[in-house]
Amino acid sequence: MAPSSSRLDLRLALPAVVGWVAVAVLIGNPPGAALGGAVGGAVAVLAAGAVLLLRARGGLRRVLALLAVCAMAASVLLLGAMARADARQPAVMLQAAQEGRFVSIEATLTQTVHDGGERFAATADSVQLEGKTLAVSVPIVVFASIDRPSAIIGATVQLSGTLTANEPGDAAAFLVFSRGTASVLGEPGGVLGAAAALRSGFLDLAQSLPGLGGGLLPGLAIGDTAAVSSELDAAMKASSLSHLTAVSGANCAVVVGLVLVLGGMLRMPIAARIVASVVVLAGFVVLVTPEPSVLRAAVMAVSVLFARLGGRGAGGVPVLSLAVLVLLAIDPWLARSFGFVLSVLATAGLLVLAGPLARFLSAWMPSPVALLIGVPLAAQLACQPIIILLSPTIPLYGVVANILAGPAAPVATVLGLVACLIAPLWAGFAQLVAWVAWFPSSWIAAVAMFFAGLPGSGLPWAEGAAGAVLAAIVTISAVLGVLASPGRIRTGSGVLVLVLLMAWLGAVGGEQLRRRLAPPADWQIAACDIGQGDAVLVRSAGAIALVDTGPDPALLADCLDRLGVARIDLLVLTHFDLDHVGGTSAVLGRVGAVLHGPPGAADDDAVLAALERGGATMTPAGRGMIGALGELRWRVLWPAERPSGFEPGNDLSVVLSFSGVGRCDAGCLSSVFLGDLGEQAQARMLAAGRAQVAALGSVDVVKVSHHGSGDQSARLYEALSARVAVIGVGAENSYGHPNASILDVLEGTGAEVTRSDTDGLVLLSSDGTGGIRVWRERLPEPTVGGGE
Repeated sequence: MAPSSSRLDLRLALPAVVGWVAVAVLIGNPPGAALGGAVGGAVAVLAAGAVLLLRARGGLRRVLALLAVCAMAASVLLLGAMARADARQPAVMLQAAQEGRFVSIEATLTQTVHDGGERFAATADSVQLEGKTLAVSVPIVVFASIDRPSAIIGATVQLSGTLTANEPGDAAAFLVFSRGTASVLGEPGGVLGAAAALRSGFLDLAQSLPGLGGGLLPGLAIGDTAAVSSELDAAMKASSLSHLTAVSGANCAVVVGLVLVLGGMLRMPIAARIVASVVVLAGFVVLVTPEPSVLRAAVMAVSVLFARLGGRGAGGVPVLSLAVLVLLAIDPWLARSFGFVLSVLATAGLLVLAGPLARFLSAWMPSPVALLIGVPLAAQLACQPIIILLSPTIPLYGVVANILAGPAAPVATVLGLVACLIAPLWAGFAQLVAWVAWFPSSWIAAVAMFFAGLPGSGLPWAEGAAGAVLAAIVTISAVLGVLASPGRIRTGSGVLVLVLLMAWLGAVGGEQLRRRLAPPADWQIAACDIGQGDAVLVRSAGAIALVDTGPDPALLADCLDRLGVARIDLLVLTHFDLDHVGGTSAVLGRVGAVLHGPPGAADDDAVLAALERGGATMTPAGRGMIGALGELRWRVLWPAERPSGFEPGNDLSVVLSFSGVGRCDAGCLSSVFLGDLGEQAQARMLAAGRAQVAALGSVDVVKVSHHGSGDQSARLYEALSARVAVIGVGAENSYGHPNASILDVLEGTGAEVTRSDTDGLVLLSSDGTGGIRVWRERLPEPTVGGGE
């Protein structure tokens, strides 16, 4: 898709950027005056430009024409967003979400749900509420398991549950927390069914391939990343190879190129070759599922093919700009999709920067080597400011890793696709081809693991919008300094880069010192030092949960004041022993909702009554209950309804899990709080809720039961495989807590142990690269690396 001339054609790029920015900003607002005013303003600019255009001449005429086209692009995209806004969040569903009412939903899956999956994307087709059925077309994310081992894209499911409305700009309009499992009503037929059968057959084939390469191959070939381990996923991100984890837009070019070459070898007419390419490309998109990068590449490929059919050339930048406008007109909410943004920026980087960078580098090295370096460098430079928003680090070895791994990706993709397509016809040969594809796939995985394990693989950078802007300034200045002609621009750019990098070094050094001396402001889990007892805070998107209150109100109040916590949205009283509820008076009148274990005495009821008088709502906990805290979903794993053999107390402690949802999924710490469960109760919980525990996967944090007593189930801790263990325990306690046996179990699972008796206050947060940042009041801060 190279431009037809060496001069870049940017005439369509500015309207695409203006329209994109306009829709990205305004879809985050509720439909109404703001959005209508923006459309009206764009139309007014368009009309004024048209009037002035009739009187203008020369360069002014071209400028006015460009402004008019920009206004037209923004108007079309905004009108499309307005037309869909009300339908995406119908008033009846918004009301049901606000009132917490149960609804029944029939929906179509927009992703494949694998065995053990408890979260999936779908489009709600109908909603039933109070006996009335409303036909809708609403994108949702469902938190539920399904009633069969797996279900494919296009399958119809039925479920009931409660709704939570997302922000207007989110890709999913609602989160649905299901009551029970989702029932699969029917599988798709036709093309979707055939594609699903091919994917399923290839996944079965890939399961026989060993190691990380076997798990990565389905992602490279057909876009299914279910078998990619969290360790490999984190390594791919750290080494700047995450675009290879699943099918990318480049694969569309490979597929179209192969069809055109084969058509030429068969002496097919150009029209027949182009038609065949479009048909094969459409089948490929259905097979690998329409991810944003695949859609972007497919629209670009079709544009180029039709331009060629008409006997005309197609410049890369205009084709990319057209693809952006077409896709945003179809789905304006792609404007806020990180996958779409990164795909467009990477492609723009290749089109605009790869050639000049390669020519610059060729002065010091052979041209093929310069091009090999210039391509991944251009993509990384273009994407880095946005990547900073996802992970505030600079992948130091990213370009080198891409140079080594990049050439293997198309080989693994093509061979994997061949194996996928021929598996139903010739299983033995498909197995052989899959084994050949396994070698480049394993090479990519090995490169990722090697570079992710090197020291300094991710250099820290400023977080948030400030970090993104700083990265953009450094990138633009560096590119100008390298590519501009000798003179003031090159000199000025070089000086600016040097100044900014010096400022960055100072800021990074200061930030590292601050993190070691002061509590991190971005903590997600805080274990208070309240002596022999438990009081642990969980924070997400400004919402706070407190699990138990410890034995002493003064110590708890001091911890809350220190952390700046004035309001508790959810208080969990796991059970009513004094070391878990003795500090409750410190939060009276400051609690919104209480989730509690079964009371066993009048004093227990008195604790609940005092909280209720303070304005809190009371809910007895039971296994299967779910709810939301900011961007976290919580689920009660224990106690079961009327479990036999246990009295209120330790063994009927509320056991709660937290896991990220929506945009928080990758950056939030998952956790499990085990109360004071003993070994027998832990074993009963594991046996009764094995599927729920298994669905948690390897959690980030476990609050160790009963202050680290020896009455523990090693099998439970092995199943949870937590990376950090939190133990609330008093110094020199008379119980011998924590017991050496549980410390041995935690060491065997690889958990980093934190203890309030030796560490004081402990704060846990994500380091932005898949690791957990552990801050101890009394010890230096280490980092537990890797993981999702």
